Amino acid sequence: MFLVKKTGVARLPFLLVMNGTILFLNGTSSSGKTSLLHRLQDELPEPFLNLGIDRFIFMLPQRYLNRPLWDEVLGKAIHAGTAGMALFSGMHHAIAAAAKRGNHVIADHVFVEKAWVDECAQLFSEMNAYLVGVHCPLHVLEQRERHRKDRTLGQARAQFDVVHKYTIYDLELDTSLLTTQQCVEQIIERLKDPPEAFKRLKTLLI
Repeated sequence: MFLVKKTGVARLPFLLVMNGTILFLNGTSSSGKTSLLHRLQDELPEPFLNLGIDRFIFMLPQRYLNRPLWDEVLGKAIHAGTAGMALFSGMHHAIAAAAKRGNHVIADHVFVEKAWVDECAQLFSEMNAYLVGVHCPLHVLEQRERHRKDRTLGQARAQFDVVHKYTIYDLELDTSLLTTQQCVEQIIERLKDPPEAFKRLKTLLI
């Protein structure tokens, strides 16, 4: 990138760019969001940045990833603490900023706080941002938790009744009925038409 000098001060040139596409994948722990995200990155022709929830969580100091400080982030599974509210608000604004500079973004999320849904409705209603609901029956989620060593037992059950409570979707998928590839194909097909979910969610705020 070239620097433009004006009155002795180096300045970045103003770049005209089109907003990138944003794709949110919302679902409980163990619903299959991460597998979908990585497969989408492989299948989509344009580069999509992974700016999902785990990326931001693991920016925290290590001591915040364990109790008692983890409770200030998302330790209760269905409620964020003070640190978590600030962190995930920062995540939403970072995604918007990245997309406004022409980057395409995929982000997995757990919308367990209505405030997060409301904030995203405000931020993304006028952007090319899609909201996809990733569903899975509870007994399948719990089976997946038991077989995965990197999952906290009970997290999926705690999130199950709340994660889709405040949302409206552009597309909904059941990962117990569809393969990862089938889900990806449906998402890519949906991206051919404009998004509606965040626009509709914003109207509910008025």
